[in-house]
Amino acid sequence: MITFILNNTFITSSKPSGSSLLDFIRYDAGLTGTKIGCREGDCGACTVLMGTMENNMVTYKSVVSCLTPLGNANGKHIVTIEGINTEDFSPVQQAFTDNAATQCGFCTPGFVMSLTGESLSTRKTTRESAVNAVSGNICRCTGYKSIERAAEAISVALKDKDINDPVGWLVKQRHLPEYFLTIPDKLNDLQKNKITPAGEIAIAGGTDLMVQKAEELADREITTFSDKEELKGITVENGILSIGAATTLTQIKDSQVLGEYIPGISSCLKLVASVPVRNMATVAGNIVNASPIGDFSVMLLALNAGIVTDGPDEERILPLNELYAGYKKLNLRQGEFLKSIIISHRPSFFSFEKVSKRTHLDIASVNSAMSIDTEGDEIKVCSLAAGGVSPVPLFLKETSRYISGQRVTPELICKAAELLQNEISPISDIRGSAEYKRLLLRQLFFAHFLKIFHDKIKLKDLI
Repeated sequence: MITFILNNTFITSSKPSGSSLLDFIRYDAGLTGTKIGCREGDCGACTVLMGTMENNMVTYKSVVSCLTPLGNANGKHIVTIEGINTEDFSPVQQAFTDNAATQCGFCTPGFVMSLTGESLSTRKTTRESAVNAVSGNICRCTGYKSIERAAEAISVALKDKDINDPVGWLVKQRHLPEYFLTIPDKLNDLQKNKITPAGEIAIAGGTDLMVQKAEELADREITTFSDKEELKGITVENGILSIGAATTLTQIKDSQVLGEYIPGISSCLKLVASVPVRNMATVAGNIVNASPIGDFSVMLLALNAGIVTDGPDEERILPLNELYAGYKKLNLRQGEFLKSIIISHRPSFFSFEKVSKRTHLDIASVNSAMSIDTEGDEIKVCSLAAGGVSPVPLFLKETSRYISGQRVTPELICKAAELLQNEISPISDIRGSAEYKRLLLRQLFFAHFLKIFHDKIKLKDLI
């Protein structure tokens, strides 16, 4: 049985844990404010809030309910647009009205819930963070400027928010209904009797499998990794950075430990998916998805990351670049799963570049990452990776080897750009022709050096 709180109602359900939260909300609970859009996590019309007990308080994140297995709601507080209703419009809803930020209205509940999620965050809300909060929401009518004005109005309304107790402050200011104050005790009661679903299929965030196999999973029981605390967290011990396999991309992006270990990577992670998807997606899911253009996988390859696996046999460690056996194929044994990701070297510089039609929540045509160690003008070690140019996320071994140990010059960069063309094998598809992808990777390769060595290398030197 799956038990959770939906708005202010206790829910007990015997539905398969692999079915979607979106379908439960609309068809079982009859709450039709949450809309069905793309069913692939792209449009944000189905956005809801998921509240989880953390350190004796409830932490809320926006998630796309179409990609959330019902099993992942177990023991949580799920909030839909109906669940934030008060006697009057909430300030978020009022901001949309005042700024004419809605037309047909189909997308509006998703926008409102994304911005309510930002209101509940334990950080100061700014215009930038409010706009970023709706990076996973699409509107076909407004042109977005009115929505941006609404987001700015919300950031002004939240300028005095108590980041130590956002729920209490929001209830007091009539942003949220009073029942939110009762949720911590109710969730604690749920935790005492919670039974974690168990099935043959393992799912963490669900942002991949719920797209690929939604119909198959709808009638299946799953084993969820999203609640396995032993598989979460980011630590540094003896100089080695370890990321738990079930750590979400949001936790990775916001990690001070990771930001200090690899300066600049946090800003790169803004280009990976969108806020609601990063709130769900896990690092292991991004890796075992085995997409040839997985953004974080390419970053980890450039950082020479290793993976720690566990399963029926003994624990083992292998380099990430040895995991991929072919298109969507992994060198994992039967029953083996990722336990953690380890990075044993702190590079002097790290860079990530990506070309996609949308800035957020879009699959890259080509992406690339590079980490280097320098000593003066000399590149001691270079590690370069790329996606979208091979059947697997690709570590560019020969090009990396050629650059390592050499001085930074335009001639070196241009020669290396020629070499990397021999290591890749792009194909023509919906995201561009093979020739176009070769050109993109060349330009992204140049961009790494222009960013890192901006005082030594100029674009005119590479053309």
